[in-house]
Amino acid sequence: MSTAYRNRIQEFEATLGEETINLKTLRELCFNGIPFEGGIRALCWKVLLNYLPLDQTVWTSFLKKQREEYSQFLREMIIQPGISKAKSGCSREDVTMEDHPLNPNPDSRWNNYFKDNEILLQIDKDVRRLYPDMAFFQRPTDYPCQLILDPQNDYETLRQRVEQTTLKAQTVNRNRSGVTNVSSPGKALNLYPSNEYEVMPSGSEAHWEVVERILFIYAKLNPGIAYVQGMNEIVGPIYYTFATDPNSQWKEHAEADTFFCFTNLMSENRDNFIKSLDDSQCGITYKMESVYSMLKDKDLELYLKLEEQNIKPQYFTFRWLTLLLSQEFLLPDVIRIWDTLFSDKERFHFLILVCCAMLILIRENLLAGDFTVNMRLLQVQFLQLCCGASTDASRHPCSNYSRSKLDAWTSDHVPHVSGLSHLRCPHHPNQG
Repeated sequence: MSTAYRNRIQEFEATLGEETINLKTLRELCFNGIPFEGGIRALCWKVLLNYLPLDQTVWTSFLKKQREEYSQFLREMIIQPGISKAKSGCSREDVTMEDHPLNPNPDSRWNNYFKDNEILLQIDKDVRRLYPDMAFFQRPTDYPCQLILDPQNDYETLRQRVEQTTLKAQTVNRNRSGVTNVSSPGKALNLYPSNEYEVMPSGSEAHWEVVERILFIYAKLNPGIAYVQGMNEIVGPIYYTFATDPNSQWKEHAEADTFFCFTNLMSENRDNFIKSLDDSQCGITYKMESVYSMLKDKDLELYLKLEEQNIKPQYFTFRWLTLLLSQEFLLPDVIRIWDTLFSDKERFHFLILVCCAMLILIRENLLAGDFTVNMRLLQVQFLQLCCGASTDASRHPCSNYSRSKLDAWTSDHVPHVSGLSHLRCPHHPNQG
């Protein structure tokens, strides 16, 4: 570790060690990247995402309250209808008469249970393929949720709930309009291909199951938006950062802390997922057009080229903006970019700057390409061209990431960002 880097860590420790954290100073430090050592990044993100108060004297009571609240969410929202009442002294007949799976009442607990299963199936499908290149999300967590896993309680894991759901092959998709489409081709649904997912021993659960639970609770608490495909890509890096915290006292509560940080981030980003707001100033259409407006100001030649080829910003910036670039870079680079994104007071305006800079970074390729080549470059091959990354899914994404070329950005509003050498992947065996 270099002296300069050691001094930088000390700056973070001094800022975070103050009784009342100076947010302006912390943002300035985080803007140029946050060290992984000592759990500094995870702690900074909790402050920057407005989860932890600036006054450290209230942290103990605040965290206790938040984590108890999350436990209560689990008790209320992940439960199989009928079980508690059956165990509380009611007869099986009484329970059945009051509420049963065929009850047409829209307020029936079973009716809500089946509706929830539609959302759960989509979440389950998405979280299982979260960062498939790396083993982390398939590995067991060190701190499984005992409230759910305790066989004495009335709860079942969401994984068990999906496995026990009897369906023919259905594709359940909920788009941003809130429309759920279910198609049945008439063959049996094989939710769990053999050997695709490791079977967890009793009392254990994989990291992806924790992410699934977070998203399900969020969907239940936010019925207006519920779950939209892509939210898993936003919660994934946050949970990964918290669940790899070297401080076990923080790591133990990664699930609850991730939930609240994700909720706070979505409160700023949720308009991108609501179709009815697309054409408003807070909607995604306005933001996508802002990328092109900025490009026109910074690189008129490139802007005219894309316009000439009729390459609309919505063809590629929709994913860039809604998923906060989580699909355009390798996970270590995503985390590094988010250090800066979270620390900026106008973080989503900064995101537009980054998207514009990404276009300028590959301008020579875009100027030389035709419509087909450029569409493939913008939608599929940006990472490979920009960072020299392999698209081979068999390679660990942290195994060979190169120095980011973000320092090549030409926008005078975008910061110079040097290498990513300070970012360490704790799950890569060859990193010192």
